[in-house]
Amino acid sequence: MRWIRAAGRGLLVLAVVLAGYGASGARAAGGLEGRGPLTLATAGDLTGYLGPLLQGWNRAHPGEKVTLVELPDSADESRAQMITDLRGGDRSRFDILNIDVAWTSEFAAAGWIRPLPRDRFPLGSFLRPVVDTATYDGRLYAVPYVTNAGLLLYRKDVLAEEGVPPPRTWAELERAAKTIAPRHGLDGYAGQFLPYEGLTVNAAEAVYSAGGTILGDEGDRVTVDSAAREGIGFLARGVRDGWVPKEALTYTEEESRQAFQDGHLLFLRNWPYAYVSASAAGSPLAGKVGAVPLPGRDGPGTSVLGGSNLAVNAHAEHPDTAARLIGYLTSEGVQRQVLTRGALPPVRADLYEDPELVRRFPYLPTLRTSVLTAAPRPKSPRYDQVSMVVQAVVHDAMSGHSTPEAAVRRLARELADISRRG
Repeated sequence: MRWIRAAGRGLLVLAVVLAGYGASGARAAGGLEGRGPLTLATAGDLTGYLGPLLQGWNRAHPGEKVTLVELPDSADESRAQMITDLRGGDRSRFDILNIDVAWTSEFAAAGWIRPLPRDRFPLGSFLRPVVDTATYDGRLYAVPYVTNAGLLLYRKDVLAEEGVPPPRTWAELERAAKTIAPRHGLDGYAGQFLPYEGLTVNAAEAVYSAGGTILGDEGDRVTVDSAAREGIGFLARGVRDGWVPKEALTYTEEESRQAFQDGHLLFLRNWPYAYVSASAAGSPLAGKVGAVPLPGRDGPGTSVLGGSNLAVNAHAEHPDTAARLIGYLTSEGVQRQVLTRGALPPVRADLYEDPELVRRFPYLPTLRTSVLTAAPRPKSPRYDQVSMVVQAVVHDAMSGHSTPEAAVRRLARELADISRRG
């Protein structure tokens, strides 16, 4: 019943928002012209929230209806299908693309998406770091739609029994994972360590949390140094010393969430959805889960920004409608429903301080802190190649097939090769 009441309030807000968009619909600005129907391509909508939002738009804009095209759940498969379509030029069937924040640079550099006028969108109302994920070469190429940041989930019942606060540094995390976890029959710490995009995220967070970087602002130079060695060394040491279980080398988001929720881990790095799942009624850990920002070398660490941006195909026939639809999807009323109905972190800053939302989603203040101190993944027109190199190198180090020192040398060499080819 509480969800139904909340959804009802959201629909009232939605109606007001749509009325406002209908009233201002005759104004085309920012150099974008052309109105008519659209297609919006996105990875699979697992919670089914997006279709109803778009139905609201369609009722208010019968001449500018949007058709939702759901691609596979896998980010890699969705990206591949989007690229195949975009390479069709003016034969492309996708007008708006809901893209992973890490793809913006690649799609912009390839000329697949069009630059957008900043004054068409409420960028000043967004959490500050998320806007950077939508830019390339100093221009806005997309609009933030959903954000995300990694959190450290922990067993607050176990730490309370031990009289220990949640860790703020790697040393505190390592000490608790080594000593407290075994006393309670738990493994110490896990993240997403299978060689896929999740490992790129975890590795980048470790490097950033040691004070380092991987690439320059636009991927034009390699910046890995001793901080990268510290970050990779922290992850590799965990597996070597046993406070990161070897099974974690096969974990994606879901496997790691399940291991934590089933009561096998003291600490877990994951996205906020894992907190929601582990804390839900019926979960074995309901009431026993806490969340704090990721720890770092000397204090709170740095998360990598997750989430997605909305971009307009460079060959879209109706870019003014596309811009207005993006404005609608990033309006406050709709962003509220992105959280309440889609369980996805919104980009609107004020929603993180809304008392009603904080009561329903108590992790919001922690998530806000993590987003505000977060950093984007390395920007590169060849991001897919950069990510695969990071995954391979770091997984080898964590598996004990190379030392952190050798891993950093290899990482620098292979990233330099990618930059030269670019």
